[in-house]
Amino acid sequence: MSLVLTGLLVMGLLIVYVTVEEGSSSCQIQGSPEVSLLSKEGNVMIGGAFSIRSKITQPPLFFTEKPTRLECSSVNLREFRFAQTMVFAIEEINKNKALLPNVSIGYRIFDNCGSTLTSMRAVMALLNGDRGTLGNSCLGQSTVHAIIGESESSSTIVLSQTTGPFKIPVISHSATCECLSNRKEYPSFFRTISSDLYQSRALAQLVKHFGWTWVGAVNSDSDYGNNGMAIFLAAAQEEGVCVEYTEKFNRNEPEKLVKVLEVIEKSTAQVIVAFLAHVEMNNLLEQMSLRNITGRQFIGVEAWITADSLITPTSFSVLGGSLGFAVQKANISGLEDFLVKDFWETEFQCNETNKEIILNSCKEKQDLAVLRNDDDDVAELRYSSNIYKAIYAVAHSLHSILKCSDSKGCKKALEVKPWEVVEALKQVNFTIKNGDQVWFDHTGAAVAKYEVVNWQHGSDGLVQFKPVGYYDASLPSGQMFVLNTKAIMWPGGSKESPVSVCSESCRPGAHKVLLKGKPVCCYDCIPCPVGEISNITDSIDCRKCPEAYWPNQNRDACIPKNIDFLSFSEVMGKILVFFTLFGVFLTVIVATLFLIYKDTPLVKANNSELSFLLLFSLSLCFLCSLTFIGQPSEWSCMLRHTAFGITFVLCISCILGKTIVVLMAFKATLPGSNVMKWFGPSQQRLTVLSFTFIQVIICTLWLTINPPFPFKNMNYYMEKIIFECALGSTVGFWAVLGYIGFLAVLCFIFAFLARKLPDSFNEAKYITFSMLIFCAVWITFIPAYVSSPGKFTVAVEIFAILASSYGILFCIFAPKCFILALKPELNTKKHMLGKL
Repeated sequence: MSLVLTGLLVMGLLIVYVTVEEGSSSCQIQGSPEVSLLSKEGNVMIGGAFSIRSKITQPPLFFTEKPTRLECSSVNLREFRFAQTMVFAIEEINKNKALLPNVSIGYRIFDNCGSTLTSMRAVMALLNGDRGTLGNSCLGQSTVHAIIGESESSSTIVLSQTTGPFKIPVISHSATCECLSNRKEYPSFFRTISSDLYQSRALAQLVKHFGWTWVGAVNSDSDYGNNGMAIFLAAAQEEGVCVEYTEKFNRNEPEKLVKVLEVIEKSTAQVIVAFLAHVEMNNLLEQMSLRNITGRQFIGVEAWITADSLITPTSFSVLGGSLGFAVQKANISGLEDFLVKDFWETEFQCNETNKEIILNSCKEKQDLAVLRNDDDDVAELRYSSNIYKAIYAVAHSLHSILKCSDSKGCKKALEVKPWEVVEALKQVNFTIKNGDQVWFDHTGAAVAKYEVVNWQHGSDGLVQFKPVGYYDASLPSGQMFVLNTKAIMWPGGSKESPVSVCSESCRPGAHKVLLKGKPVCCYDCIPCPVGEISNITDSIDCRKCPEAYWPNQNRDACIPKNIDFLSFSEVMGKILVFFTLFGVFLTVIVATLFLIYKDTPLVKANNSELSFLLLFSLSLCFLCSLTFIGQPSEWSCMLRHTAFGITFVLCISCILGKTIVVLMAFKATLPGSNVMKWFGPSQQRLTVLSFTFIQVIICTLWLTINPPFPFKNMNYYMEKIIFECALGSTVGFWAVLGYIGFLAVLCFIFAFLARKLPDSFNEAKYITFSMLIFCAVWITFIPAYVSSPGKFTVAVEIFAILASSYGILFCIFAPKCFILALKPELNTKKHMLGKL
């Protein structure tokens, strides 16, 4: 809006205005008419406005006399090439018999000196012409049918807003501001370049591609820079890129430039996105070279990334390795020869008819004449193809309006109205001779096509803009943006891309925790909690592993949990197996001794039948512990507890039988006692079988109602699975164990009562000791069993089985074996009866 007001103010105060003098019938232009830099008459006219000179000097204002004209200096070769290309395209069309066959195109090209003030003067000159008197009436149409220009968005906005009411088409070759896509405000504006909407988004994608999440941003304080940067910032946020700082300055604000340099020096971001016009980039480059600010990775835009004027002896130290989007090179046959030779011979002449104009015109062109032999930039021309397309687009529109044909030519009598050209431009669709297709979308822009270029040193040591990729918005999303990263040279000649992040990436196994008051790219990396993983870089959170899985050591993958059970292969399992087999071995030795000495008084006195049955049951007790070792299965779970319960009841029943026999034997020695007939061998067997049968019934009910089963316990340990045998019915388990305890206590009581009966070899006291050990072991087992985790629960149960079995074996049979093997003289009937 400020530009519009400025333009209107300048138009009202400084520029030409049209009036009809009182009493006069002619329309005259007040003030001196603007003189075009290059011009040629034709049946139809095309205007051009370029910043051929880039610096403007404001004359002193005394307010007592008419101000002198603004002075322009510092020739911009690239802008001058635009003017030359426009002339080339028009001359080529004039020679073309197929396009506007009998119509000649003329041109009027003005230099706006890179200023909106001068740009307004050029616009008014294009609208009104350069004649002092226009005729009897001020009513009439513009002297040009279309205007090509301008190069910068701000000047183009002024141009389009001024010509808009007159519906004169304006076609820009490099004004990329997205604001110009508004068809309500700029209905007659077109451009042969795409808007910054695509370039700004592509910049964000480029930055994200290399993992630069922490960048600085500098832009021109103009419509071009502000709009482009706003789109980039929005796109960068979507891509997850954070901007450390955003600074802007204008070419006429050196104090702001100083501030920008200070911010760059203090920043930690190694990448700078420079959305700058050519002039501002030149100013920034000069100051960075003076301050020796190097090593930054610049990301550039089409306005400066391929500007030859930025190449100086010191500029490569600042801009070396820069990446950016550039307009594709012009590949137009005949253009190079025209720019270097034909233009100077045919078009650049001071041959105006008015001597005053001759002197002024030639004087103004003296600084351009030095460019006659300058051809270093010709190979890098890029925007020239856009100028060429714009001229041809106007020509095709006029060809349609004038109803031209190869046989009859064009209807030159038809009056071409500007709005007709606007409508015709919307319909153009043709291909130029280099194969490029020309058409305008609904915003009046061309399709977005860019080269990605890299500042490198060539083999000759000169700076070159090497293509390393492309961006084509017309292609599918997966093919739209292509980069050859191996061909890129980075700042300082490095082959590795720079790193520009606020915080280092969080490795898998950790997650990001944002820092309070900092952008989202600044964070701490926190290891994942126990039981959780992150398997991607820069994860924002961690996720839990499935129930049967657990994180690996790095916490970046879920691996199956270790299944924990007491196995035969581990040390504990081997030790328990050894003691189990050793117990069986000792039991077999004892049984062998008893078998050898079965006819001796000692063996006979100790009820050999129950003794052998007891040894057999002890062997089973030792062996049943093996069922607790190994991977649980359905059968092993049912077998281990039932086998343990039945074998131990058989064992305790035998001991109980022996204890009762001892009591009955001494009762039988009393006068008139016939107790032994009620507890003879048959009754002893029946007692053992009855007690054992009760345990069998308990186990059968347990297995029938709710048997033990293999169970993977995932609750006790987080990092492993306890593979165990679930009891099924806890009532059944404790019933089995309680019944064994009941018999053991009963046996202990009987043995305790018989401990002092007169006999040299009273077996009751040994049974007492064995039952005391048995009960102590199993009473201790209960809390240990309940509190022991995993396989240690099984180990505790096996230990209780082995300890109680060894206790019974040693307490009851060790004294007998000692006599049988080492003291045979004590193995006599007299000794058994305690008589000398």
